[in-house]
Amino acid sequence: MSVAATARITAVADGRGATALPVLESDGPLALRRTRSPEAGCARVTVVGAMSAPLGGDRLTIEVRAEDGARVTVDSAAATVALPGAGPDAGPASYDVRLSVGEGAQLRWLPEQLVSACGSELDMTTRAELAGTARLVLREEQVLGRHGEHTGRLSTRLTVHRAGRPLLDQQLAYGPGAPGGWDGAAILGGHRAAGQLLLVDPAFDGGLPAPRLLGPTAVLTPLAGPAVLVTAVAADARLLRAVLDEALEGLLTESEHLRAG
Repeated sequence: MSVAATARITAVADGRGATALPVLESDGPLALRRTRSPEAGCARVTVVGAMSAPLGGDRLTIEVRAEDGARVTVDSAAATVALPGAGPDAGPASYDVRLSVGEGAQLRWLPEQLVSACGSELDMTTRAELAGTARLVLREEQVLGRHGEHTGRLSTRLTVHRAGRPLLDQQLAYGPGAPGGWDGAAILGGHRAAGQLLLVDPAFDGGLPAPRLLGPTAVLTPLAGPAVLVTAVAADARLLRAVLDEALEGLLTESEHLRAG
């Protein structure tokens, strides 16, 4: 039996330099837990899987709103594993992430990896609506198949609008039924993990980082706005995370220098 579930998070500035969470609604397999943030004045929510999901036919949605001036980090306790449905007619699962970040607000969307298990079918969409002075850190990582198995079918789409204008619209597909070449030298080149890191920061109005390679399998691309996209592939999830973490640390340092200057 398929599951339809929507979890909701709303973060608001409390007027005293901290962030409150007036809305924290768990649903189905999406259990939300308020956790301790290492950053002063920033709230943190961790998504905990309450059951195996998404399975074929499931419809899962997470909605996150960071109201004006709020600062919130959303992460997850473990990887999300897309699994086949219970029967041949289950159909693909869907996982929708909807992010909204207000004026002067900050959202860090940092879930663990999404694993596409053999035989699974998942369509994932991430949509972000940002105010003109909003700050967004977004990381997405896909692992194609568990150890020793082929990948399932996975399609992802990341769409970001800033101040009502398109900033990024990127669609990827892997596995059986994906357009030809997805596992060729021009895309994965034999790697099993792929990911992207997006940093949207008004500080970059003062100058975007230059495009550059970040090692042999990652590239930094400035976008037409105060934003930078890092795209990477790697042999496994551990190596992919190391590349993206190093890139994020460097980009945050650059943005702090611009802010201070």
